[in-house]
Amino acid sequence: MGDAGLGAVADAAGVTRQTVYAHFPSREKLLLALAERLTGETVAAMDAADPEAGPAADALVRLLDAAARAAGRHPALTRRISAVPVSTRADHERHEPVADRIGRVIERGRRGGEFDDRLPVGWLVAAAIALAHAASEERQAGRMPGAVADDALRVSLLRLLGAS
Repeated sequence: MGDAGLGAVADAAGVTRQTVYAHFPSREKLLLALAERLTGETVAAMDAADPEAGPAADALVRLLDAAARAAGRHPALTRRISAVPVSTRADHERHEPVADRIGRVIERGRRGGEFDDRLPVGWLVAAAIALAHAASEERQAGRMPGAVADDALRVSLLRLLGAS
């Protein structure tokens, strides 16, 4: 979508400008709707990664890899969505399905003794999401090759969790 206006979006979609405006009265509303769709795709990819199978550390890495692949299919759109100002509550709600899946794996790892239990699960989930965003930003900015960013994410997260 880049910096395209809604008219250009309508042309690209093969619909009239009025059709786009009927559903999305502003560019921001369109971007937020796209964010919901991308979140749904990310959650589906995370669920397909079988988060209940195997050691929790492996499952968590699979979840994050699946989420990164899903988000990585539309890097320009993801960057544009991230630039749309939203309330803290709206941002939390957008991340909630992703956070829920990460939290369940962290809790499983704690119950199984794989992860340290000294830090609150909510904090660990927020940190995992922040680290995943940081790895993505480093990759997209060209400051780290993809494999290096992925490895840095894995190592950082597993150390944060106190994984053995």
